[in-house]
Amino acid sequence: MSVHNPDVKRITTRVIQELKSKGEKISALTAYDYSLARLVDAAGVEIILVGDSASNVMAGHETTLPITLDQMIYHATSVVRAVKRALVVVDLPFGSYQGNSSEALRSAIRIMKESGAHSVKMEGGLEVKESIIRVLSAGVPVMGHLGLTPQSIYKFGTYAVRAKEETEAQKLMEDAKMLEDIGCFGVVLEKIPAALTKQVSESLTIPTIGIGAGPDADGQILVLHDLLGINKEFKPRFLRRYADLHDIITQAIGHYVDDVKDREFPSKEEAY
Repeated sequence: MSVHNPDVKRITTRVIQELKSKGEKISALTAYDYSLARLVDAAGVEIILVGDSASNVMAGHETTLPITLDQMIYHATSVVRAVKRALVVVDLPFGSYQGNSSEALRSAIRIMKESGAHSVKMEGGLEVKESIIRVLSAGVPVMGHLGLTPQSIYKFGTYAVRAKEETEAQKLMEDAKMLEDIGCFGVVLEKIPAALTKQVSESLTIPTIGIGAGPDADGQILVLHDLLGINKEFKPRFLRRYADLHDIITQAIGHYVDDVKDREFPSKEEAY
């Protein structure tokens, strides 16, 4: 069971930075609704990401691209209501920041004002530098995201490991340093070689959060529904399932259906 420092009443970007400085690993998970976010927060996770992966796990889309800014704000608002301790980071969705820094600023401000979240996450390196700088200039904390960036999946054409070749690895290193230099408080590294993760993490003063990026990132993140075994079809090498809620939930509902059909629910004791 998780043991966290009870003296830290609220996780901030400064606390996240201090964890890296102390060499303490950072735990992060996604959440998209009030009920599960409350459990994730109470368990001691430092960062809760309201991910655009809600497009997949909550709405059933094939990619993260369809989810809208309004939908992200809805999910973020639900999560923020639940959270007492963790740092809440919200993904800026596809199309809300990539091509126009003014649009990026409007999107980030809407998320911060309407949801009460603590920071935003933006995918990409040099190509979105102007947008990230504009958001940071308004005082909004930004977490970067490099490696496999799901919003660019049609450009990549595959969910395979990124930055295996020297040219792409060098660009990732340069992008990571750029994100640190312009003021990002951390960076997610997704599905890149473990050796590259180690190199990037050691070269930066800001924390790296890995997913499918090996053990040497400063922290780790998984999608909550994958960790809990609700989604059984998704089986990447990096995923460790800590529960099998798919079968537990299915069996519980099946039991309920049987009891209703057999007139065993509700009982006399469960009636008024």
